[in-house]
Amino acid sequence: MLITITLNHKKITSEVSPDTLLIDWVRAQGCASVKRGCETANCGLCTVFLEEKPVLSCSVLAVRADGKRVTTLEGLQEEAAEFGAFIADQGAEQCGFCNPGFVMNALALFREKPDPTEEEIREYLAGNLCRCSGYEGQMRGILNFLAWKKEKKSAKEEVR
Repeated sequence: MLITITLNHKKITSEVSPDTLLIDWVRAQGCASVKRGCETANCGLCTVFLEEKPVLSCSVLAVRADGKRVTTLEGLQEEAAEFGAFIADQGAEQCGFCNPGFVMNALALFREKPDPTEEEIREYLAGNLCRCSGYEGQMRGILNFLAWKKEKKSAKEEVR
């Protein structure tokens, strides 16, 4: 089957078999941030944005993305770097294997809920597997990032 997907703002047309998973297609396009972890849609490592919504690419056929926009961490470098620094500051990236999926899901959360509660953060990110950190560092990083964003927004409003 011939499909056309806009991957990270670049339109790509390629031939795929009907059973090709989106994870395999994006990795074949050079997007190494999308990782294969559990292969059961339970770990969050393969998260991508499909039409700006987070999906687990290990459970989506590439043909389902035909004609749509797919964004990986490679397409969100500036936004991801800004947030990722707060996670790193808390030592929450130990081995780093879960980071791309975690960052993708956190960015999706911030877009959906700019000022989430701790409980909302925990619920939203519950599907992300991290075997190193126990999640407390990630939580501190998220809360610090949100506080920084709030301060930055207040400072801009004062200048006006």
